[in-house]
This record gives sequence, C-alpha cells and structure tokens, in this order.
Amino acid sequence: MEWLRRLVRHDAREPANEAARWVVVDTETTGIDPARDALVAIGGVAIDADGIRAADSFEIVVQHTGPTDAENIVIHGLGRQTLEAGVPAAEALRAFRAWVDGAPCCAFHVDFDRRVLDRAASRAGVPALAGPWLDVEPLCAALRPDALPGGTRTLDEWLAACGLACPGRHNAARDALATAELLLYVRALAARQRTVGFAALASLQRQPRWLGARR
Repeated sequence: MEWLRRLVRHDAREPANEAARWVVVDTETTGIDPARDALVAIGGVAIDADGIRAADSFEIVVQHTGPTDAENIVIHGLGRQTLEAGVPAAEALRAFRAWVDGAPCCAFHVDFDRRVLDRAASRAGVPALAGPWLDVEPLCAALRPDALPGGTRTLDEWLAACGLACPGRHNAARDALATAELLLYVRALAARQRTVGFAALASLQRQPRWLGARR
C-alpha cells in the first residue's frame, strides 16, 4: 500500500476544481436481488490525494427482522440476533448520508450498491445520495485490459490480478477497504496517462475499448 500512496501523491493530485475527498462504499444485503432484498450493512472508507483516510470510515448494521438468505449469512456473518439488534434503517441511512457529506461515491459493481441504497432510502423516507458515482470494475477493465479479458469479473479476481492482498473480506467495511485499495491502484495507472480527477475517470469507465487501445 505505501508505494501506492507515494505514487498517488506524486502523480494524481486532485486539481483545484475536483473534490479532494471521495468515499468508497460497500453494502451487504439479505440476498442478491437489489430490487427485492433488504439492506443489512453499510461500510465505507474515504480516500484523498494522499491515499486511504483510515480514520475517516463508516460501518453500520441495519436492523432487519424479516427473512434472510442462509447462504448470505454465511458470507457476511450477520446472524438473526445481530440483525435484529441493528440500527433502524432511517437512522442508519441518515448517519451514512451525513458521513458521505456530498462527496463523490465509488463502489465495485456500483449499480448494485446504488440500487440497494436508493431503495432502502425510499422505504425509510430518507433522501437518496445525489452522487456522482464511479464504478471501479470497468475502470480495472479499461486500465488493465491485459489482466482479465472476457467480461465482467469479481472483486476477488481483480484484487488477485493486480497483486493486492486483502484478507478477511466479505464484510461491508472490509470490502470497502479492499475496493479503495483497488481504486488507488487503477487511479495511479490512470495518472501515468495524465488522466486525473473524478470526472475524467468517470468518463473513462464508459470508454474501456478506447482506453485499452490507447495503451
């Protein structure tokens, strides 16, 4: 990680018109359908031009009393008692919104997390995050087209392909941290191509073929 932080400090300093603080977000749910399954945990960590802001993080278990997928419990480790003792959804989402504080949001396979959070916010009567959002997975594919060709891949696959070891995953906070490390890696690669800033990366994630050809 330290070499990444040094590289980011040297090559990817945010220009004055870009937000210095981004937040990397991950969610856990009762299943794999964002249109149906409930939000049960949110994790997040902030990054800036110097790297990961370890003290600027967020983690909360959202109260849930309904059914949950047994396979998902095995993955995220949140049992029935833990979920029943969680923070009520409206309170949890207001706290999360306050922590984000208008910063640009990043996630791995962002559509899932955004849909889960938007649906939970709507049900709880809390305003949804306005964004903008950045998806780390297509950035990986764009900046490392040689690493994992042939379609969408998982976070574990990209971490391995980029040589990043993140033990103890499949917890919202740890997955957010792993995603942040991966984002710093690809942000440093983009900086070598003089591509700097949230807006520039958001544009590049929509042009993976062009960027791959440029390499």
